[in-house]
Amino acid sequence: MSWHPQYRSSKFRHVYGKVASKEKCYDCVPITRNVHDNHFCAVNPNFIAVVTECAGGGAFLVIPIKQTGKLDPRYPKVCGHKGNVLDIKWNPFNDFVIASCSEDTTVKIWDIPNQLLKRNITSPKKELLGHARRVGLIEWHPTADNILFSSGYDYKIMIWNLDVKETVISKPVKILDTHEDVVLSMSFNTDGSLLATACRDRKIRVLDPRAGAVLQEASYKSHRVNKVLFLGNMKKLFSTGTSRWNNRQIALWDENDLSVPLLEEDLDGSSGLLFPIYDSDTHMLYVVGKGDGNIRYYEISPEKPYLNYLMEYHSHLPQKGIGMMPKRGLDVSACEIFRFYKLIPTKSLIEPISMIVPRRSESYQEDIYPLTAAAQPALTAQEWLNGINKGPLLVSLRPGSGGVNFLPQFLEPEPLMKTTDLSQQQGGGGRMPLKDKQKPRDIEDGRKQQVKVEEKMPKNEQMCLSSGFDIFECPPPKTENELLQMFYRQQEEIRRLRELVNQRDVQIKQLELELRNLCMDTGSY
Repeated sequence: MSWHPQYRSSKFRHVYGKVASKEKCYDCVPITRNVHDNHFCAVNPNFIAVVTECAGGGAFLVIPIKQTGKLDPRYPKVCGHKGNVLDIKWNPFNDFVIASCSEDTTVKIWDIPNQLLKRNITSPKKELLGHARRVGLIEWHPTADNILFSSGYDYKIMIWNLDVKETVISKPVKILDTHEDVVLSMSFNTDGSLLATACRDRKIRVLDPRAGAVLQEASYKSHRVNKVLFLGNMKKLFSTGTSRWNNRQIALWDENDLSVPLLEEDLDGSSGLLFPIYDSDTHMLYVVGKGDGNIRYYEISPEKPYLNYLMEYHSHLPQKGIGMMPKRGLDVSACEIFRFYKLIPTKSLIEPISMIVPRRSESYQEDIYPLTAAAQPALTAQEWLNGINKGPLLVSLRPGSGGVNFLPQFLEPEPLMKTTDLSQQQGGGGRMPLKDKQKPRDIEDGRKQQVKVEEKMPKNEQMCLSSGFDIFECPPPKTENELLQMFYRQQEEIRRLRELVNQRDVQIKQLELELRNLCMDTGSY
């Protein structure tokens, strides 16, 4: 079974979970007692939001991420709903906008002020009215701005365009009426062109959300699905649920063929739900058990056995829900590759858990931090509704990179790239425009400088200069993401060569001074 695998090499084989110290936890937080199967927590680099207990309606707390320790019992809430809040999600492109849905059949969009809350927020920025019964799930589109999906107990999924002036929106741009029961889970693929759903009728569906058509449908009887998840660009789906014998079960599916799972495995006999969470940057899959304190984590590979068990984080404190910090909020200096925020209602505590790759070096570890999704949309709402698909903008997590956002197909080099071979930038068919165009004289000087560097190097090293690595060992990039990674490797190679040239210049000056001193000494005799 996958938790007793043969030895395999992996940079994430020794990842471990590190619990934050008591002073870095959030204490005295009145976490909701609602039995709805959701995360009840949403996190971004500025705030942590958690659904809370509230008399006379539904509410949630928004706490600044750095305000750890004991929470004031009179701390202001966001409390505009008339029923219990069932789900909350931060806008992936705006850290100060959050969406919430409730038993009162509404979805509300809230503006959160930059400073500390001083009083309750009761007036939403926008209110979405369309569902006939309570709304249990909401999801922001991963690449298009101001597109929100909501799913209700009326068996409908509604698509909302928030890029309008009206504060009350009563007509969604699209209604997906293809389910025969309550939708339990929604997940987008990388560019948001496909939507996977898990339904209470035990079926997994893959839909084209704009056309409203069901592309694939699974009705595998021995796996009763609860949650489903797209595994990035792996062309696979991952689901959690229960077997015929009520054991907790996981399954892996081919996106284009849902007739039979690629892999099916029983985990244990516990009754709590399993939340799957996928990190497309590291290809790591986390399975979080509701009602227990365990977090299992696996590594996904494109070939068999597909699912490689790594380790399990154990805790005696059961979790009610879980929040996940986006990659741009992690501590890269500590080799932190993921961070959970564990809700423990029995202690009114929110406990951060950092997933750490043990490394001795304190420098930036580029191999465990590939380019990740940025906080900028790749599309406007109207562009996506018109049928355009684009992958997420990518950004480097390297400290000092300035958080510059990149389109996978449009790349803006730094000013440091003046000495690079322009054929590398023009080779993409004009897909990497310069924001600040270089002067022809600077370009010519850069070419001359690179020629001088190449002349100093042996012939076998000159072949590696333009690409930053051996062209015979590394094939040309096949995807836009690989092209970006190649570009960063070229930058590193150019920086290294510049440092080498500077060191040689210093050595030449030192030798000149020594020769001058020797000449002066011989002349004195």
